[in-house]
Amino acid sequence: MNEHPESASCELPEQAAQKDERGHRVFDRAHFSWDGITPSVYKLGGGEAPGASWREVVRHTLIGGAGEPLAFQLRYFEIGTGGYSSLEKHRHVHAIIVLRGRGTVVAGHQVFRVAPFDLAYIPAGTPHQFINDGPEPFGFLCPVDAERDSPQPLGSEELASLLADPDVRSAVRVEAAGVRR
Repeated sequence: MNEHPESASCELPEQAAQKDERGHRVFDRAHFSWDGITPSVYKLGGGEAPGASWREVVRHTLIGGAGEPLAFQLRYFEIGTGGYSSLEKHRHVHAIIVLRGRGTVVAGHQVFRVAPFDLAYIPAGTPHQFINDGPEPFGFLCPVDAERDSPQPLGSEELASLLADPDVRSAVRVEAAGVRR
C-alpha cells in the first residue's frame, strides 16, 4: 500500500471515491452504441463561413460530459455515408483512433486514409476535416481536454492556400453559398 496516494498513478483519495452508476457502459455491437449514452448532434448550426458546414455526424460523449471530475472528455463520433465534419482549427491538439469503417483525414496540407485502429494526430492550429467517403459508417474516438477553445473557422487566405493543394482540394468538403467543393 502506498503511503502517499497523491503520488500513485491509479489511486484516488478516499473522499473522491463515490458510488457512480456511470462506471460501466455495455457496448451494443448491433447498433454500435453504449447503453445509457444518448447520441447528440455533432454541433449546433453550421455557420456561413466556408468549411463551417457538416453532414451526417453524431457525437457520443462517453465520459467527461456529465460532471465527472475529469480533465478530459472521451467522445465517439460517427460519420454516416457521404458525411463530413466541418473544416476548422483549434488552439488544442486533436487525436483520433478509428474504431469503425474507413475515412479520409485532412490535416493541413496532409491527406491520409484511415482504417480501424489507425491513429491520427492533428497539431494545434492545424485546419482539419474528417470525411466518410466509404460505404459504411466511419467512427472514431476523440479524447480532448475538458476545457478547450471553440472551433475556429479558416480565414479566406488560409482556405485559399489549402484549396490550392490538389490533394486537399479533391478531399475536403467545403460548402459556400450552397456549392460543395
